[in-house]
Amino acid sequence: MATIHVSQQEVSAMTPETVAELASRLEQDAYDNAFEGLNDWHLLRAIAFQRPELVKSYVYLLDIEPFDEE
Repeated sequence: MATIHVSQQEVSAMTPETVAELASRLEQDAYDNAFEGLNDWHLLRAIAFQRPELVKSYVYLLDIEPFDEE
């Protein structure tokens, strides 16, 4: 089984526009295969953890429950 790795550099290069495009692809769910969608989902998830300000409007696509950091 292959491991999906999203680099810090890849996440750092994301802009609000590229995140919006990513979210749009996920919303449309018109991928040729399930793995393409899964790769986009993992990328959005990595962005959510490393740069949450970019993903605020798209958290619903991740099904991540909010948690208390205390």
